[in-house]
Amino acid sequence: MYTAKTAPVAYTAPWDIPFDQRVAMLMRGSPRAAYFYAKPDTSTFRYRAYNIAQSLAALGGGNQPSASWFTEAETGQMGRVLDACDVLVLCRNSLYTDRVARLAAQARARNRRILFDCDDLVFDPAFAHVIVDTLDQDPRVDAVWSTWFGYIGQVGATFALCDGALVTNPYLGGKAAAWSGKPVRIIPNYLNREQQDISDQVWNAKTASRWRRDGRLHLGYFSGSPTHNRDFGLVAPVIGRMMDADPSLWFRGVGFLEPGPHLERHAARIESIPLQDFINLQREIGAVELNLAPLVDNAFTNCKSELKWFEAAAVGALTVASPTFTFRAAMQHGRDGWLAESFAWEPVLADVVRGFEAYRADVAPRARAEVRERYGWDRQAAVITAALFEGW
Repeated sequence: MYTAKTAPVAYTAPWDIPFDQRVAMLMRGSPRAAYFYAKPDTSTFRYRAYNIAQSLAALGGGNQPSASWFTEAETGQMGRVLDACDVLVLCRNSLYTDRVARLAAQARARNRRILFDCDDLVFDPAFAHVIVDTLDQDPRVDAVWSTWFGYIGQVGATFALCDGALVTNPYLGGKAAAWSGKPVRIIPNYLNREQQDISDQVWNAKTASRWRRDGRLHLGYFSGSPTHNRDFGLVAPVIGRMMDADPSLWFRGVGFLEPGPHLERHAARIESIPLQDFINLQREIGAVELNLAPLVDNAFTNCKSELKWFEAAAVGALTVASPTFTFRAAMQHGRDGWLAESFAWEPVLADVVRGFEAYRADVAPRARAEVRERYGWDRQAAVITAALFEGW
């Protein structure tokens, strides 16, 4: 564990601002994109709506593009928004209802382009069985199937209202294009300004202390939902065996995670941290030496973004990840992180632990620099502008 600490941040959601202020944000520039997200949350909404508006706002308005976000609670006021915008973006949690259909019809009557934004393979019912299996849902329970087919059906119906889609990576883009027959553009997930600022503080504190550690080496697993049992199951036996052999190894789980039977014998060296807001999560990631990102390899997980790598690299934590589509595209094995097939987690992780100090000095600065350039909030405006407004 690193001994340099940054103080906990008193968190307030930065998107909790009045409707009129968000309309003014939309109207600062031209052309304009209005994101409709049923109810803001700290995960998909943050990446797929708030971050976009923040990046475009930094351009300064005028003849530069702008964006803002609006919610289901504001449906009755959306006429003002539709009059002002050029593009309406219906995000994945804007599940099909008569209200969403009416909003799309009103946008269509004004000749507005309508785009669908999605960061998961949750619009095609052909993949319901893969989702249920990956998320460790009980397939013997009828309500599981009713829930997932209902959810996927509503997401797909919203997608069907749109002219095209915005997604996080080409693999998901291929699935979206094949299912819909519509054009698809890529806007990757990336760090927002608040994440980047706290990450800089964490990094600077660690470098000022010369990366001082307390003698323990923590393996960290950061879970944003309680549905990662199968993913963590890929590495739990490996972690248990490595902790058997090395008393300096500790495990830290943040968020929704039950370490399970493979780690029970090491309970005294397991730290469980509650789910964190997205600012303080960066502090927790920065405290561990190694970040673990195991994923079962299938169509659903290959659609996931690489955020577990770039969030860790921003604060100087080294990542070992499963070689899914996005991790393979983002990381170069041994250069800015490590990729481990399901059968190779033990040798890869053991090698990183053995050579940790040398690897940290070489890999951490390189990974951070790459993340700053490729995933910084102020590096995305050209990609966003092209995806939203050009060539449709």
